[in-house]
Amino acid sequence: MKTLKRLLIWGSIFVLLAIACLLVGAGYWSYRMAVPMDEPIVDYIVDQGSTPRQIAQAMDQAGVHVQPNLFVILARLSGRDVLLKAGAYEAVRGDTPWRLIERMANGDMTQVRLTFPEGWTYGQMREALSKRDDVRQTLDGVSDQEILSRLGIEQSAPEGLFYPDTYVFSPGTTDFDILRRAAKGGAQILDEIWANREPDLPLRTPYEALVLASIIEKETGHGDDRGRVAGVFINRLRIGMPLQTDPTVIYGMGAAYQGRLRKKDLETDTPWNTYTRAGLPPTPIANPGKASLWAAVHPERHDYLYFVSRGDGRSEFSSNLAAHNRAVKKFILQRK
Repeated sequence: MKTLKRLLIWGSIFVLLAIACLLVGAGYWSYRMAVPMDEPIVDYIVDQGSTPRQIAQAMDQAGVHVQPNLFVILARLSGRDVLLKAGAYEAVRGDTPWRLIERMANGDMTQVRLTFPEGWTYGQMREALSKRDDVRQTLDGVSDQEILSRLGIEQSAPEGLFYPDTYVFSPGTTDFDILRRAAKGGAQILDEIWANREPDLPLRTPYEALVLASIIEKETGHGDDRGRVAGVFINRLRIGMPLQTDPTVIYGMGAAYQGRLRKKDLETDTPWNTYTRAGLPPTPIANPGKASLWAAVHPERHDYLYFVSRGDGRSEFSSNLAAHNRAVKKFILQRK
């Protein structure tokens, strides 16, 4: 009995010593050791309702490599775990875990964010930038061609070249700098996806893939349909069949489009009217996201040549015109 009691005492002492060592280690780590970072400055976002462990994981994914267990212990022992505020933050090389926790507990959000949704046009991006009081406006009166020239972009039109994403920045950042980041991100992602494309596609350049991806982005309201929609357009390109896609016609109409396409609109020729012209239009019609870019160079293999909206965000696909006409009657004409 005495032996068991002695073992329990020594066991308790060992546990206490281990906890003390862990606390000392956590204290040293939090106050003295800089957090490893991928870049000198890393932006990261704390979502609403995130736990300390989820925050640590989000930071790690962004490139701020905190040790999750020690981060959680430090936040809880300090009582800061209930004070960490959602928002956009900036980590600077040399920051310690304690400095990061204090910054989030104080809500020291030196960063703000701006989201460009997938499928937005370049014009919508420029308009959104122009309305932000926390963005320093430097592009008023500057032409699109001059902006492209400053960015070192050889394309003559800006559409599709600016990646839709959430951009975190310091108040006072210029509109040009945000566009520069969006252009750089778009070019990098397009290069990566093009390098991993499927063989034997009827697409000669990354820019053609970008054009097709923008059409896919505007044509499908359901993510699972992207690859199948891409397959329809690829099949049509292979046989020289016009793409006949309404979003390109709408883009070509510009301000003349008032929310409804008429037969005469489909018959009025513009460079973007894929009813009157075969092949891809000359430029993208929007800024596509990564999923649409991937679908453009990894289309689903099938024999479909037609699709029509089902009215629920998905599409009905057909291999021949007769089946397509039946689908149009079922899903379009009966709704009118």
